[in-house]
Amino acid sequence: MAITLHDKYAKQIGKAFSEKSFIAGRLSNKYDFTGVKTVKVMVPLTVPMTNYNRSAASNRYGTPTEMGDTVQEMQLTQDKSFSLTIDRGNKEDQSNLKIAASMLRLQVEQQAVPTMDKYIFEALSQKAGNSIASTKPAKTTIADLISTGVQTLDDNEIAQEKRILFLNAENYKFLKHSPEFLGIDTLGKAALEKGEVGYYDNMSVIKVPATRWPSGLCFLIVQGDSATAPVKLDETKLHTDPPGISGNLLEGRQYYDCFVFGHRSNGVYAFFDSAVATKTTTPTIAASGGVFSGVTGGTYHYTTDGSDPRYSMTVKMGSGSDVTTAGTVVKCYATKTGQIPSTVATQTLTA
Repeated sequence: MAITLHDKYAKQIGKAFSEKSFIAGRLSNKYDFTGVKTVKVMVPLTVPMTNYNRSAASNRYGTPTEMGDTVQEMQLTQDKSFSLTIDRGNKEDQSNLKIAASMLRLQVEQQAVPTMDKYIFEALSQKAGNSIASTKPAKTTIADLISTGVQTLDDNEIAQEKRILFLNAENYKFLKHSPEFLGIDTLGKAALEKGEVGYYDNMSVIKVPATRWPSGLCFLIVQGDSATAPVKLDETKLHTDPPGISGNLLEGRQYYDCFVFGHRSNGVYAFFDSAVATKTTTPTIAASGGVFSGVTGGTYHYTTDGSDPRYSMTVKMGSGSDVTTAGTVVKCYATKTGQIPSTVATQTLTA
């Protein structure tokens, strides 16, 4: 009979998950995926301010414009699982070292959590509103490079609260020598318990192991409300003497994903080492005809309604815009296998 771990072991396993993850609990949890695999986020579009016209016969506030919106579709794609057996005979022969509950905890700590963390960091870096590929940081340059990222968030009016700086051990080694860096000894034990290694420029600093870190990524700045990593299903089961097995069957499943919100995408900033990671060339959009060019062997993604093609559910793929009417705003970015997505190009068509 299956035993779902509701009591003692369930609490231990849940605790192991939160302690061992470097990202869990740090992103937005405002969207509920209960009962569905897809959530759509509607973002209202505001209009520019205009001058009040005292002498106009009507519409002194300006010509009324119906408020539009863009929609981002978030669909869960990561459905991971594991299945292990502990044969009673093997367990006895090994002096009962493989205690089922302990082995289940070990599987969660060493496989389930790192797998999810790695996926989330990869997703954040690939879906970042701003991504840079340049010479990798050094001890003398890392502070300025991070400050440039912070400035990008500031210039885009991203909230100062809940900013987090994630980086790997190599770049943390450089950062900790910066005079602006506040280490754990300054912050106290509370920060250590949260998985932080310090504080820098109004950001919590999280050092992430190389095994969970994307190739070529140097650091990642994330404002917590700019992305979400929903975990819809996170279950573990321990079966004792199931049919066909003398011993224990350990099973687990995680159903999750990670999304950057299009309307807050400037709250995610990724910096890559250009010697390891290549950023796809920004495509060119012909003003007349809307044909795309500049990227060989890649895929063009575009929209014709003014929305950001990286996050919009109206995104299309092709070699040119399917709408060529003068005045159409075409936005396009390109992707190539093994590369960072390009910057978004924008063109208002003339014909």
